[in-house]
Amino acid sequence: MKNGFRYLGFMTLVLGMTTLVEAAKIGFVVSTQDNPFFVTLKEGAVSAAKEMGHEIVVLDSQNDPSKELGNVEDLLINKIDVLLINPTDSDAVISSVKAANRRKVPVITLDRASNGGKVVAHIASDNVAGGELAGNFIIEKLEGKSVKVVELEGIPGTTAARDRGNGFNKAAAEKLDIVAKQAADFDRTKGLNVMENILQGQSEINAVFAHNDEMALGALRAIEAAGNKDILIVGFDATEDAVKAVKDGKLAATVAQKPAEIGAEGVYAADKIIKKESIPEFIPVDLELVTQ
Repeated sequence: MKNGFRYLGFMTLVLGMTTLVEAAKIGFVVSTQDNPFFVTLKEGAVSAAKEMGHEIVVLDSQNDPSKELGNVEDLLINKIDVLLINPTDSDAVISSVKAANRRKVPVITLDRASNGGKVVAHIASDNVAGGELAGNFIIEKLEGKSVKVVELEGIPGTTAARDRGNGFNKAAAEKLDIVAKQAADFDRTKGLNVMENILQGQSEINAVFAHNDEMALGALRAIEAAGNKDILIVGFDATEDAVKAVKDGKLAATVAQKPAEIGAEGVYAADKIIKKESIPEFIPVDLELVTQ
């Protein structure tokens, strides 16, 4: 019996060592934690890492590309196995991706892509399809009218802003009259300020498409302050505040991404890389339209 207990003890030790070997250190650099969408994205990644027994270190870039690079360099010094990055900007992030490439650390981008460097996989919603979904919804809701639309754009240079805009404009072609188009950087306060300025210069507006919910909610405040209740507003992301605004009849719709799923898929992809398994270059996450 003593030998049996020794054997069991030895096997427990071996299994414990195996678990330690398989557990990995994942670095995750997120663009900002001031936006609820990216908070949920982070929570999805953290939950999946805990579920799979991997360590995950999350750093916030605060929408600052220089801080983003500093975060990546800090993680690389601490010898991470895989880098997950949600870029502040698709061009600015190239330096961070190349820094990881030099250290031979695999890179996975989440939500926003990188325009350079070697990325193993990109995980995101189909933002072009989402933009089309928003445009077609506006066309359907205001069918038969000469529709004048404002487009509030996200941060210039990000793939999310570019793709959502491309999809929306594809749907809008010859059917919607885009009377104003201006960047508000995915920010609620900027969305408010930009919309206030547009309202002063445009006497007739039927609808607003904002590249994210934060800007849509900012636009809503400006429109309410101006006393105009007839403007259709469509956002993108389906954040908690936006979904509530849809249910309350204040926003017409929001295109629902699944940020928690994007974050989790990032960790699942990292796990496969660690296990030397192949993964596709693009891993899409489904979209849906949330309406009242």
